[in-house]
Amino acid sequence: MRLRKKWWARPEMEQSPCVIIEPKEYKGKWQQVFNNNNPIHLELGCGRGRFIATKGEANRDINYIGIDLKDEVLVYAVRKVVEKELNNVKLIPLNINWVGDIFDKDEISKIYINFCNPWPKLRHNKRRLTHSNFLRIYKGFLKPGSEIWFKTDDQGLFNDSIVYFEESGFEIKYITYDLHNSGFDKNIVTEYEEKFTALGMKTMFLIAKLK
Repeated sequence: MRLRKKWWARPEMEQSPCVIIEPKEYKGKWQQVFNNNNPIHLELGCGRGRFIATKGEANRDINYIGIDLKDEVLVYAVRKVVEKELNNVKLIPLNINWVGDIFDKDEISKIYINFCNPWPKLRHNKRRLTHSNFLRIYKGFLKPGSEIWFKTDDQGLFNDSIVYFEESGFEIKYITYDLHNSGFDKNIVTEYEEKFTALGMKTMFLIAKLK
């Protein structure tokens, strides 16, 4: 579904201290942005922000960065972060294709990828956020031993992603094809996840660790 343009969204975001409009300026300097040495976790495609706001509120000793392209969606994440007064969460309006330009070596300790576009057509597979091309980029700024937590309701994407991870030097530490009935107790249900779980869709989940 196409999002209706919200002309007020970008001006509102630009006024918020939790939003980084020019993230390339902070490559290699993200600890200074947060003014501490706490680990930094990254959510790629943070949407309306329930996941990252919940994480940030529950883990004040961890810094979080959320990236999303659409102002019309990200502005609601900004409001959640502001409402909860989360000084440990920053949000970036950015095309994820450029994520390698904003982080330096060993800056990120964990990545979350929740329900990214599955790009099912073969000619579009390279656009998947779990594709080997993206994993190569992530490895440029992930600390050794870091994890990527990946959720999807698309089985084709999930099965292909297992191969991508293994071929790119990651070890699958945990995997389930039915997260909500797996007994895994650290899941935070996203807005998308809540909607499609109610329609009977199963959520698949894995944790991949960088060797």
